[in-house]
Amino acid sequence: MTLSQFQKTIQEGIPSELPNARKRSEGASHAPVRKEILTAPEKELALANALRYFPSEHHPVLAPEFAQELADYGRIYMYRFMPNDEIKARSIDWYPAKCTQAAAIMLMIQNNLDPAVAQHPEELITYGGNGAVFSNWAQYRLTMKYLSEMDVDQTLSMYSGHPMGLFPSHPDAPRVVVTNGMVIPNHSSQDDWERMNAMGVSQYGQMTAGSYMYIGPQGIVHGTTITTLIYTIHASPMKAKRAMKMLGLTNVDIGSSQARRLLCTPAFMPSVLSNHKLDEIQLPTEPT
Repeated sequence: MTLSQFQKTIQEGIPSELPNARKRSEGASHAPVRKEILTAPEKELALANALRYFPSEHHPVLAPEFAQELADYGRIYMYRFMPNDEIKARSIDWYPAKCTQAAAIMLMIQNNLDPAVAQHPEELITYGGNGAVFSNWAQYRLTMKYLSEMDVDQTLSMYSGHPMGLFPSHPDAPRVVVTNGMVIPNHSSQDDWERMNAMGVSQYGQMTAGSYMYIGPQGIVHGTTITTLIYTIHASPMKAKRAMKMLGLTNVDIGSSQARRLLCTPAFMPSVLSNHKLDEIQLPTEPT
């Protein structure tokens, strides 16, 4: 694909003419079929929410197709609208944008959906089984189009993958404001989430998929290890001491500020993996 073709695809958004119908790819990693949880009225609402992205003249073709996806997979992914070009992070100069920040965000989105990075790329899921960048391919196309039009005095508002639009702001404001899974606790059970996700009104973006900044498993491993060890220090010092001993850190007072600073330093994980001694690690200074 040439540069001009790539930029035209980004700027096009949702095509005025329907692309050919597509099935999901054979041999690719796909999201599991979700449980059938919607009532008949909720299925109608899910279809209405999906069709809102398209002119009414396309509804007779798309409605039965989306209904079949919902029946087969428990979600409406809109496979017909998957881009034909390869999705991957390109040079930032390739992205048609009025400001560098918008081009950088487009690059991040495509990196999150790169089949070499994403867990279930055709379902727009980056990691964790349900950590989604978008709920469907219409949202992807619209968001990329908005970003190609964004100027430095505008902000794009995102709600669970749905682009709300470009709003006036200023150069020092965020270029994109993202929310995912905005659900009150009384309605946040697993079944509640499954229902709302199937209806296309909320998605679980995990920590970095829905914010376009997934960098690979090292962030998850590092963050989870630190979180677990810090929790263990407070909940059970004896268990924490045994854990530190297993890591070869036998000369650390588990209750000391030195231990807490050790867990928070970027050098901690490499030191564990390479079995360095504690005195070889450069620790942050004590806070004043």
